[in-house]
Amino acid sequence: MSNLIEALAAELERPRELSARVLNYIGGNYDVEHEAIGVFLVKELPGLEDYEIDLILSPVFTPKLADQAVFADLLGGKSIPREDWPALIRQLVDRPIRAQLVTLDGKAHSVSLREVTVERYVHRLRLEATIPESLFRLVDQTLPAADRPLLKAVARRTVFDSAGTRDILERYLTAAAGRGGYTLADALELLNLMENRKPANLADLLAEIPRWQEALRQQIEVNAGSKPFFSQEVERMHGGTRDQRGQDDVRVSAKENEFAFIGRLQKMLERNAG
Repeated sequence: MSNLIEALAAELERPRELSARVLNYIGGNYDVEHEAIGVFLVKELPGLEDYEIDLILSPVFTPKLADQAVFADLLGGKSIPREDWPALIRQLVDRPIRAQLVTLDGKAHSVSLREVTVERYVHRLRLEATIPESLFRLVDQTLPAADRPLLKAVARRTVFDSAGTRDILERYLTAAAGRGGYTLADALELLNLMENRKPANLADLLAEIPRWQEALRQQIEVNAGSKPFFSQEVERMHGGTRDQRGQDDVRVSAKENEFAFIGRLQKMLERNAG
């Protein structure tokens, strides 16, 4: 448990840049100029109500997959039950935890974190999750060492709590590793697909893939079509006959990537569906 406490403290106290969203929220809601936000954090933030602090700091201290990976790797196949979390949080608050909040000028401002922020962070790390032994061995013994922390975090996500969805992940990783088709990017794309499309099990996933592919194909065709310029002047502004308007490019590229991934996923799973 002491290793976990130290890891939590280290992560909470590492420098964190405040995003434009956070800076603008502070400036707009507390009438603070950007150059004065550092002073606000040190002198005014400690006096705010818990709900105000949570609104300000929640984007900074809501763990992402990479944050969860730190603790997924540390815990391995173990879990920390929810009833143990209040004691964890109390130990961290009592240290206390000094966050390093970095403003636009690159300066770090030391702020003691209140329980509401520490609680947010701990509650969203998936500490209670487990990884079945067979899946843990697959990740820890078969797949690239550099990818294992993130893959363990993937395996601990809520979407893989059920036997049906966990079977999809295990079959995919087994097939990908066995056939030399594994990439971390595809494993993360599988997580994205599972969380967004929510198939219940392997049969459900394979049944839905043709419909998803057809919908994506239509969306790609509609969005990728060349749109004529309405005047020669506008055409010249955009580089003559070279259409440089890229507003749809990212969207189309994302759909093309998803389409290609779903095709690879289908082949992997159909060969391993027996």
